[in-house]
Parts: sequence; C-alpha cells; structure tokens
Amino acid sequence: MVLEIAQIDIKPGLEAEFEAGVKKAAPIFKRARGCQGMELQRSVEKPQRYRLFVKWDTVENHTVDFRGSEDFQEWRKLVGHCFAAAPEVEHTRRTVTGF
Repeated sequence: MVLEIAQIDIKPGLEAEFEAGVKKAAPIFKRARGCQGMELQRSVEKPQRYRLFVKWDTVENHTVDFRGSEDFQEWRKLVGHCFAAAPEVEHTRRTVTGF
C-alpha cells in the first residue's frame, strides 16, 4: 500500500467550500482503481492548510489511473478553484509501526 499525502493551501474564506467539495468527491475516490480510502485533515496552527491522505494499492493507481481519468477532472472542478497554490504531493510507504 502507498499513502499519498497532498498538502493543500486554500484561498482565505474558501475553507468551508473546499471541505464541502472534498465531501462531494468521496465517491470519486471510492470508485477509483486501487483506492483503499481517503481522509482530509485541517491544520490547527494554519487553518488554511489541509492534508489529504489517500491510500492506493500502487503509485501508478494514483499517478496514471486516477490522474488520467475523467474522475480526476471532476475532482479538480469540485475543489481546484479553492487552491491558493498547486498542492504538494508525495507518496510514502510504511516502514515502522510503533503500536
């Protein structure tokens, strides 16, 4: 499993609209090939900053399958106008589990 972590900064005043768009997009992620789950978290210290966590079977499920799909275009229509800048995205794999 690969965890996509997207750091997304939102334009001031669009936080509620962004969160509503992510909620609407949940079915898009649910039907995406290789997607095992998604979660959005908001920064306490920087309330205009969010982190989107998406679990994928492979990196390619995200970078090729999802980004090349019509659903990706729909995702961007729902939330893209809220972005203050392009999201910073990286993929990680678990290496240590503490407890």
